[in-house]
Amino acid sequence: MTRSPKTYRRVAALLRPLLILLCLAGLSACNNKEARIEELQQEVWQHPEDARGYLNLGKEYARQQRYDDAIQAYRRAIGLEPGLDEAYSAIGAAYFDKKEFNSALPWMQKRVEIAPDDSLRQFDLGNVYFQLNRYDNAIASYQKAIDNSYSFQEAYYSMAVCYIKIGKIDEARKIHKWLQNKNNYLAVSLERHLQNDVPDKAGK
Repeated sequence: MTRSPKTYRRVAALLRPLLILLCLAGLSACNNKEARIEELQQEVWQHPEDARGYLNLGKEYARQQRYDDAIQAYRRAIGLEPGLDEAYSAIGAAYFDKKEFNSALPWMQKRVEIAPDDSLRQFDLGNVYFQLNRYDNAIASYQKAIDNSYSFQEAYYSMAVCYIKIGKIDEARKIHKWLQNKNNYLAVSLERHLQNDVPDKAGK
């Protein structure tokens, strides 16, 4: 059924206030982000020796995906407080989000040096190695994560994908069998890797 121009005008009239509200909401969100950055900048200008102030500013930059600004703020925080563990993590994460994995690596390594028994730190380091195609190093980090948290299912899964990458299919299948009783979602995802990423001769 063909609608008349009059009908279209009515629809447009109804939609116009909604579009205006959406535009205003977008502008408000933008203004709020800028206001938050300005507020945190004021704090570090007023307290230039406060490492936590720079850390908080860096976090806000990172939330807004302004990673270069975030990294600069984190570096200032570390310059003021070299033992500020959280800043090392944050710099590594910012480089990781930028997909600059070689730059992320030393920061993630430093983070692990500070707390080598922390499973999540080992897992994050393993993820950097994975992105760099350093699968043996990734497996070692994932194993350390598992050693300190036996039920770390994501670490098992990531380790299995590494095993597939280096051709250790039997090891990957063992993990797949274990995951079937622990996490069906990860088991199904790993099964896809086994089906799609394993050469025919390896699957026999």
